[in-house]
Amino acid sequence: MTKTGNPKWLGDVKFILRGLAVCLLVALVAPCFFPPIHHPKKPRVTLYASQDQVYAEPILKEFADWTRIKASTLFDSEAVKTVGLANRLLAERTHPQCDVFWNNEELRTRRLAARNVFAETNAWAAFGYRSRRIVINKNRLTLVTAPRSLIELTNEIWRGKVALAYPLFGTTATHFLALRQYWGDTQWQAWCRALAANNPFLVDGNSLVVNLVGRGEAWIGLTDSDDISVGQRAGSPVVALPLTEESLLIPNTVALVRRRLESERLFDYLQSPAVVERLVAANALEGLIVSEVATPTLKVDWDALLRDLDSATATMKQIFLR
Repeated sequence: MTKTGNPKWLGDVKFILRGLAVCLLVALVAPCFFPPIHHPKKPRVTLYASQDQVYAEPILKEFADWTRIKASTLFDSEAVKTVGLANRLLAERTHPQCDVFWNNEELRTRRLAARNVFAETNAWAAFGYRSRRIVINKNRLTLVTAPRSLIELTNEIWRGKVALAYPLFGTTATHFLALRQYWGDTQWQAWCRALAANNPFLVDGNSLVVNLVGRGEAWIGLTDSDDISVGQRAGSPVVALPLTEESLLIPNTVALVRRRLESERLFDYLQSPAVVERLVAANALEGLIVSEVATPTLKVDWDALLRDLDSATATMKQIFLR
């Protein structure tokens, strides 16, 4: 007799189909019991920085290595130092995009604080300092033949031999506004007009001032101590004149825009003694504590300066901007 029944291959097919059905059922039911694993994103903080990128990046890398928090950083440009980022923070005040603002000067930080851009109480701090200096080309001048005061820069002998950044931005603006308080508005305006009439080089940033003086195109410059140090390390024949009562000390500042755990950690880290000492060692800062500087320098009434900022800036724009 011939055996009847299903062929062997049909049994194999049924076995495979049952297996597929089981797999499908597991795929449908498993998420109910075993939710998917979400790998947490690495914590990040958004930083706006006017500190020079060459000095800031190694410090931010160390912060990321230590905390595992990466700083996404927006740096400003040399031409509109600080002002560009300050205006951006003002524009974003109702919808902040920045967590921490690292500024290399004090004026714009104080103005932003006065406009409630930062988080609540104790949201900004100053640390370290550098200074505004007269710099000279030592192949053109000596410490004896160099001008002793900023007032002398208006003398005919220095016509076409002085370089400075446009005094509408950055530390040059802050210095000019502090001089207005020191001399009084009448003398200050007369000095500004005489300086502008003496045909100075007006350039887009303090580093360019040092470059011009180093090449001997200008004999004298008004710039920042850190830019002078950069020029000297590059072999440029420049030397800074000593501090005087017309000099301005400029701390770095750091401010909290959005108060989060990550931003608070970066806020504390940037003003820590170890970081300040690193900035001093790199010549990004000149010293640790302003109050320890023995030479008398400009003392700023910040409330008055902020009150008169717009009118004084309009005057400088009229005199210097071309």
